Amino acid sequence: MNNFWENVLINTAASYSVVILCTVVFLAVFELVTKYNNWQEIRDGNIAVAMATGGKIFGIANIFRYSIEHNDALLTSIAWGTVGFILLLLGYFIFEFLTPNLSVDEEIGKGNKAVGLISMIISIGLSYVIGASILV
Repeated sequence: MNNFWENVLINTAASYSVVILCTVVFLAVFELVTKYNNWQEIRDGNIAVAMATGGKIFGIANIFRYSIEHNDALLTSIAWGTVGFILLLLGYFIFEFLTPNLSVDEEIGKGNKAVGLISMIISIGLSYVIGASILV
């Protein structure tokens, strides 16, 4: 059984499956904290929401890339990926807090592409910083 988990294809499939599942769960959490319905807004053509959501997806995937790269055990990768997601979520709240004259959620929901772009860049940028700090 030990050789089973050492197989590169099995290891890749396991990591892939776990990251897809975690991404779905983490996006559901983001859906809960935003004032708009991500997928309905995207379906309606809201580019700002699409950019912000795309940045979140990229951010989550990038954090997991670092997590998988620096950890041999799948459970350790999941744990670090979860920690990274929590930090990414915290970054979203900090962005909202640091812009008191601007409601990030409302502006993205209204289709403000500039705010959607900044939100996307923040998610992507933070994912590199978070990922680089995963050393264990």
